[in-house]
Amino acid sequence: MATETLAAPRHVFLRIAAGLFGGYVFTWGFAALGIALLPVIGMSFNDAYNLTMMLAFLVLLTVFCWSFAAAGVAQVWALLTGGGALMTGSAWTISRFLV
Repeated sequence: MATETLAAPRHVFLRIAAGLFGGYVFTWGFAALGIALLPVIGMSFNDAYNLTMMLAFLVLLTVFCWSFAAAGVAQVWALLTGGGALMTGSAWTISRFLV
C-alpha cells in the first residue's frame, strides 16, 4: 500500500502566493511590453492596449496554473518575478525612447 503525503500548508501558501503575486508581476510586465512594442510596429495605441489586455488575461491564467504544475516553488518565484521585472524594465526603456 503506497502512502500519500499531503502538501504542507506552507508549501500550498507559497504556490498560491506565487501564482497570484508572481503572476500579477509577470502579467504586468507582459502588458507593459506589449503596449510599448505594438505601436512601434505600426499598430494604433488603442488597438495595442485592447489586444494586450485581452492576451494578458490568458497569460495570467496560464501562469497561475503553471505555478502549481512546476517542479519547485523557487523556480516559479524566480521566473515570474524576474521575467516580470525584465519585461517591465524593457517596456520602460522602449517608452523612454519613443517619447
